[in-house]
Order: sequence, then C-alpha cells, then structure tokens
Amino acid sequence: MRTPVRPALVVIAHGSRDPRHAATVHALVRRVRSLRPGLRVATGFLDFDAPSVHTVLESLAAEGVRDVVALPLLLTRAFHAKADVPAVLRDAPPRLRIRQADVLGPSPLLLAALERRLREAGVTAADKSSTGVVLASAGSTDPEAIAVIASIAREWRRTGWRAVRPAFASTGSPAGFPPTEEAVRELRGLGCARVAVAPYVLAPGFLPDRIARGARDAGADVLADVLGSGAEVARVVLERYGSAGSAGFAGGRRLLGAGAGAWGSFAQFPAPL
Repeated sequence: MRTPVRPALVVIAHGSRDPRHAATVHALVRRVRSLRPGLRVATGFLDFDAPSVHTVLESLAAEGVRDVVALPLLLTRAFHAKADVPAVLRDAPPRLRIRQADVLGPSPLLLAALERRLREAGVTAADKSSTGVVLASAGSTDPEAIAVIASIAREWRRTGWRAVRPAFASTGSPAGFPPTEEAVRELRGLGCARVAVAPYVLAPGFLPDRIARGARDAGADVLADVLGSGAEVARVVLERYGSAGSAGFAGGRRLLGAGAGAWGSFAQFPAPL
C-alpha cells in the first residue's frame, strides 16, 4: 500500500517589531526540524515580520503541496487563534487542504519549561515551599483564555510552590488579574520568603519587557526567561501537529477550523508522528 505523504507543517507566529521575536521563532522551528527529520516545516507571520502566512501558503501550493497543518504559535485560544488565523487561512490557495491545529497551551510540557526556566534563574527544588511565583502572561480579554491561565496557576500551585498568582502584562483584564508588579507585592504580603516571576510567553518583545520591568520595580527576587525555543516547546508543537494530522483530510474538500478536535468527522489519515 502506498504510504501517504505527511502534511506540511506551517508554523504561524504573530510577529513583532522586536527582532528578538522572529529570531526565537526561527530557533524554535529549527529545533522542531531537528526532532522530526524529513518533516516539511515552514514559518509565516501574521504581522511585522516576513514571510507572511499568505506568501508561505502560496509557495507551498506552487511546489505541489496538497495537505497542510497550520499551527498557531500561541499559548491560548484568544482573538488571534479564533479570528486572525482562520481569516488568513481562508485566503489560502484553493488547491491546499488545510487543517488548523490547536494552540500550544495548556500542556504539562509547558509547565516543565516554566520550571526549567526558574531553575536556570537560580530557584532550587528546596526553595519551592517558601517561594511564591507570579505566572505572568501577555494578557487577554477572552474568557476562555483567562480561564486557562487561572487553571494553569491552580495546577502549578499543587506541585509544591508556596503560592502561584496569575498576572497580565496588558491591562484591563475582566478577571481582575493584576499587573506583574502588583502580583509580586501580593505574594510578599502573603509572607513568601522569595518571589519569582515566570513569564508565560514564548518570545521576547514589548509585553515580556513590560513583565520584566514590573518584576524589577516590585523587587522580585527572581526573573525567569521567556519559554523560548526549548525542547519542551518544540515537543508541544509536534504533539499539536500530530493530533491535527492524524484526524485526517477529507477527500477533495478544503477544510478550516478553530483547533484540533473542532472539525467533526473525517476519513482517517495515518498519524504523521
């Protein structure tokens, strides 16, 4: 029996005026390729950086690629995942059959990456019971995204930290999540001997810099680095790709969706991983 060709993976990043953002995205994609040799992986950006998602999809179609898994390089299913990404995929060449994978978070692997970043910043296992952690994300007004961040903080607290408080770099959260500096001060008020700030963001940029300023201004003891291009993040990318690709591409139809599992019933496609 003829083995089906693996769908190409198109990683969709937001983009930033900060060149560190694109450099981190490209480093992550290189790690993904190293973990899965032979998999066709391309990178497109929604804004600021090149190539655009549209340009990447046009290029793949011109090369004869038929099946594509489009993976939003996002941590929560907020506006970009629900609106921006589907909109750009609707303008893809009609010959492409596209399946939108789910966003990266939440995932135990991302919690492992957060823990690793804290260890790299000097927090030891012996420190956990006396340390409060600020889980600092970019921020969102989307109720689903807010609920996910709150859930991650609760689950992480159960692994042994003195306390874990979510915070947003952007303002105006309807859930009442404070900015980083307020969360640091709150943990001090709870009697935490040390306060660490763990950015739940993928790459450097404007909002991560705001998280760092808030941590410094409030006197946090530890500031971890962003998640970046670590092996844990690359493995999540491949997990999301595998889940989307294994669900299948129905014959002849061009398909879009809000995430893995949101597509209804499909003919089975052999798992690409």
